[in-house]
Amino acid sequence: MLNVEFSNEGVRLLKKRICIIGSGVSGLHLAYSLRNDFDITIIERQSPAQIRRGRVMSTQVHFGPTRTREKRFNMPKWGEQSLIESIHITIGNQKLFVGNLQEPALSVDQRLYYSHFIKDLIEKGVSFRFEKVDKESVEVLIDEFDLVIDCTGKNGSLFPFSIEKDLSPFKTPQRKCIIGYFTGIKANTPLGVSVTVLPELGEMFEIPVVTEYGPATIMFIMAIPNSNLDVFKGIKSAEEFTLKMRSAAQQFFPEIYNRIDRKNFALCDENSFLQTALTPIIRKPYLMVKNKLVVGCGDSVFLNDPITGQGCNLSSYCAEQLYETLIEYKNSKWDVEMGESYWSRTKQYVKEVTEWTNAMTKPLPEHVVQLLLQGAQDQVKANEIAEWFANPTKAYEAFTSTKFIV
Repeated sequence: MLNVEFSNEGVRLLKKRICIIGSGVSGLHLAYSLRNDFDITIIERQSPAQIRRGRVMSTQVHFGPTRTREKRFNMPKWGEQSLIESIHITIGNQKLFVGNLQEPALSVDQRLYYSHFIKDLIEKGVSFRFEKVDKESVEVLIDEFDLVIDCTGKNGSLFPFSIEKDLSPFKTPQRKCIIGYFTGIKANTPLGVSVTVLPELGEMFEIPVVTEYGPATIMFIMAIPNSNLDVFKGIKSAEEFTLKMRSAAQQFFPEIYNRIDRKNFALCDENSFLQTALTPIIRKPYLMVKNKLVVGCGDSVFLNDPITGQGCNLSSYCAEQLYETLIEYKNSKWDVEMGESYWSRTKQYVKEVTEWTNAMTKPLPEHVVQLLLQGAQDQVKANEIAEWFANPTKAYEAFTSTKFIV
């Protein structure tokens, strides 16, 4: 059915109306990409001020392809002062290598990122409604809009999108996620993400981040549940969290601990720490509700374990594929055919990211260990491994290869 308006000048086609629920990475990337072609309304439960003052939501590293999409959709630029140029790999207490990224990455505190972009979109004329949507009230939106896009994030979708069982093998969280944004840590050189793997215990990711307080460091422990690294149970206050992170670094991550300034080591603010755990699950990102197509994008349908740092990057990728689909079907009927087109555009990449990520939650395959050891001797190989995080297809190929690496 066409949207038309009658006026003295005759019949005029109206832009199709799209409702995006959620203003995380997928919702924001969709809003910027679609706003010139469609009438966009975003529903977000928190105002920019509430987001800015609230608790950190996650960790994030926008690798080169995601930053390229941000440029493509004319999203506001960030400063270049804290660009991430490398990946540092450590197994146990042995640092293996520093691999250089082909394109620099960037991490911005999502409280700053989201609130800034929401304000910018409002200034550009995109409609926002600051209200909570639940599974009961969402049906009203289906009647109101030509398309509803579920971008509600890791808390779970509003719609019963079917589960892709072959990509969803876990019934429980594979890691406890312990996250703090800290000042008082001397940055590694060259500036990069440090990945430390402690077999049978978990991982630590050290990430340079831009915050409203200036450059800081994310310390992100991924503890195997009930292992000796799972030591943050019951901690509620910022002070307790800071003390426990310092002692955990001293016990398990001495290289990082040696770069901590004991006097100035502190959380950026009292809300800059988080403990969470999630069960990875992949869903088919479309269905019909009340004879209308509904689609999902980002973590609401493609939820991976954070161990490979792909959450925001996969969300951005799938937002771009949904944008391409909607442009292709701009003047066509929005039905199951369009939903299947979107899924066919994204399915292979989702599979590659998911299977690599799931493999990383388990002991590393022997041939991958051999690859990492090669990286310690060969800078070209080290750079190739660093690029896994920017180009997960390469990681997927490395992990699923059956040939023994010599």
